[in-house]
Amino acid sequence: MKIAFDAKRAYQNSTGLGHYSRTLISSLATNYPENQYFLCAPKLTGKFDITEFGNVTNITPSGIVSKKLKSLWRSNLVKKDLTEKHVDLYHGLSHEIPLGIQATPIRSVVTIHDLIFERYPQQYNPIDVQIYRQKFKYACKNANQIIAISNQTKEDIIGFYKILPEKISVCYQSCNPIFSNEVVIEEKNKIRAQYDLPELFFLYVGSIIERKNLLNICKALHELKGISGAKLVVIGEGDTYKKQVKDYVFENNLSHQVIFLSETEAAKKSEGFQSGSDFPAIYQLSQALIYPSIFEGFGIPVLEALCSKTPVITSNVSCLPETGGDAAYYVDPNSPEQIAEGMLRILHDKKLTEEMKAKGWAHAQNFTPAKCAAQVMEVYLRLR
Repeated sequence: MKIAFDAKRAYQNSTGLGHYSRTLISSLATNYPENQYFLCAPKLTGKFDITEFGNVTNITPSGIVSKKLKSLWRSNLVKKDLTEKHVDLYHGLSHEIPLGIQATPIRSVVTIHDLIFERYPQQYNPIDVQIYRQKFKYACKNANQIIAISNQTKEDIIGFYKILPEKISVCYQSCNPIFSNEVVIEEKNKIRAQYDLPELFFLYVGSIIERKNLLNICKALHELKGISGAKLVVIGEGDTYKKQVKDYVFENNLSHQVIFLSETEAAKKSEGFQSGSDFPAIYQLSQALIYPSIFEGFGIPVLEALCSKTPVITSNVSCLPETGGDAAYYVDPNSPEQIAEGMLRILHDKKLTEEMKAKGWAHAQNFTPAKCAAQVMEVYLRLR
């Protein structure tokens, strides 16, 4: 088969959608080398290197109009390139397909990661909500098949957009394989020194936005009143909500306990931090990942922690029990008291933490790149 992808995120996004795109494309190209793969990218960057794959080719805008109006090319005019290449199937990796592709012989698949903007529209710009709704709904109604990255997302697609269940396949996502590598002690010591990480710390990884609930983690830390001796290391960026969190930290004398690592000069100057290649060591140095999100499409930091044999404290709601399985310590995300209790259990119950590490590693094997690629390939083959 000739399979094309919307590769904008693969080349331009450093976080979740970018990781999903790069990992899936790489896994498919490696495990199913008999196919030809085309990456439709408005702009090429150094974030994705396809030179190791002999069966992957880039398609970029050509012609005056396409080069000048790259967003129009991606959302519509790319159909001409796909037709010229005799592409059999197009996969929109992040919620979109080209307008009118259903009128061509090309079959289409779209991945829907979440519909959080439908559940929590007040946390988004109203204009963005309207744009997202139009794009996502169009893709769901006109693609031949939909991939949802969790059962929670599948239920939301059915509920919000009234799509028939048989049109939706749940194909879990994977994470970067580097998280499955045990980091040697020398490298861990180097990373600890480089970022001045404390001896005892919990880790938060993710955007600092209201839904991801960093404020309640800080409230849990305040509940402990310093008795644990543990600190909190935060990796992520934010805006208004981040200011709210920092105000709480300052007002409650927690500044010495909460480290916003992404703000430090060491992080800003480090290629390993910016690329994420130092993250496995940071995960493995931590006592646990704390991720009590109110709602997620999948919760990739949870899987990264499980692959790193790092205990996880996460929410008992949304898709997070799917991602965490029997390995995580579950809490009510609205209860700082429960989060604090989980932190204490992790610190003092060594038998529990060892069990969590073993169960986490075992559960993570359900989400290997090869298994996730196989699930997606099954969807493709149904459309052949």
